[in-house]
Amino acid sequence: MTAELDPRTLTLLGVEGALAAAAAPRASAETLGGLSAHPDSRVRALVARHPNTPPEVLGILAAAYPAEVLGNPGLPLMRLARPGLLGAFPADGVIALLNTDGAPGWITDAALRHEDYAVRTALATRASLSAERVAALAQDAGWQIREAVARRDDLPEALVRQLATDDDYDVRKAVAARPELPGDVLRVFVTDPHGLVRASVARRLDLPLDCLLTLATDGDPDVLATLARRVDLPANVREWLATNDQPGVRAAALQGWAVPPAWLARAGQDADPDVRAALARRPDAPPETLTHLASDESETVRRAVLERSDLPDGAVLALARAPEADIRLHVASAEGLSGAVLDALVGDSDATVRTVLAVRPDLGTGRLTRLAADPNPEVRRAVAYAPGTPASVLATLAADPNAGVRRAAARHPALDTGAQAALVTDPDEGVRLAVAGRVGLSAASRAALAQDTDPSVRAEASAS
Repeated sequence: MTAELDPRTLTLLGVEGALAAAAAPRASAETLGGLSAHPDSRVRALVARHPNTPPEVLGILAAAYPAEVLGNPGLPLMRLARPGLLGAFPADGVIALLNTDGAPGWITDAALRHEDYAVRTALATRASLSAERVAALAQDAGWQIREAVARRDDLPEALVRQLATDDDYDVRKAVAARPELPGDVLRVFVTDPHGLVRASVARRLDLPLDCLLTLATDGDPDVLATLARRVDLPANVREWLATNDQPGVRAAALQGWAVPPAWLARAGQDADPDVRAALARRPDAPPETLTHLASDESETVRRAVLERSDLPDGAVLALARAPEADIRLHVASAEGLSGAVLDALVGDSDATVRTVLAVRPDLGTGRLTRLAADPNPEVRRAVAYAPGTPASVLATLAADPNAGVRRAAARHPALDTGAQAALVTDPDEGVRLAVAGRVGLSAASRAALAQDTDPSVRAEASAS
């Protein structure tokens, strides 16, 4: 009966019925095609194993079920009937088959002939390829494939030299990044017509001195910037790069492992903000320099200073006065702020900054008192929530004109009994509800709230 299923009714089958249908020896190609889209992965896996499943369906299933497709007993006959079977499979399916443990050699051969570049690129990255296949891929029409070959660890020198003269710069760049290259190949690369190739070779740790000097005469700013980060250049070359007309080159020179102190002083006066930002990121920038840069006219520089975790107090204070609210907000949430910084933030023009500040545990009574009188109710509510707010400040907040502030104060554990008693008759039911939920509420206050006009308040008072 299973073999006679109408594919149009497959959606009516339950999971068990679909499993039985997919496992039926006489299941038709049409039925299996319908079951190949079943939501249960077990059903789809059975379809991938079934010898009656059509090749085009196997191609779709191969990406998710490569082992099942390779184990399909009908696959040998399909290959005989259709010698170019995998050529009709989608690329992701062929790649999955190729990456399956124990994939047979015919899969590799088919991948080598597949028209999709992605398949041949995946093949080129396989570790266990014969020298003949690697050589064939090194001459592939697709630059992506040749680039993948150029990245192989086991590439013979002849192919390295061949790919070093490839007409595609991505291939040459991949060769330039290889760990070991003959000196004559390096000397060709430093005069490569494409700047990305020259920049790539400029990063090499083993670059001969004559190659470094050749690159120092390069006209491409990206190449010079890459070179400027090196510390193994002659001093006069480093100095020339550090004073280059291009700001990107000067900034890159400051990213070297070590730079002369004079460069730091000079960079602080540089007209370009990217150079000053590079200075701000240097671990050996003096404290006075960081303080100066924290007040820089450029937002780029100020944000570079903000990235540091070792700022002197003067720099932190300058950032607390930065024009950007998010910078000041970042400072307000930082640990270990000095009194001067806290005082600056208490008077911040942005209510969000003051709100974040208000919940800090290190403000002290004076600053909390000032924030408790803030014109913004969000700030005052934050003070009412702050764990360190003293009873005297809470008493003021308990009489705040904003109900939300009073609700927050009503929940604070440090609120004294007098303020609690006053809130029992608060006109806002939310305030009375907060008081009713307090632990340790006086018997008189609880009794009064148990008779409240609001049923939620009465229930809370009775339950607490």
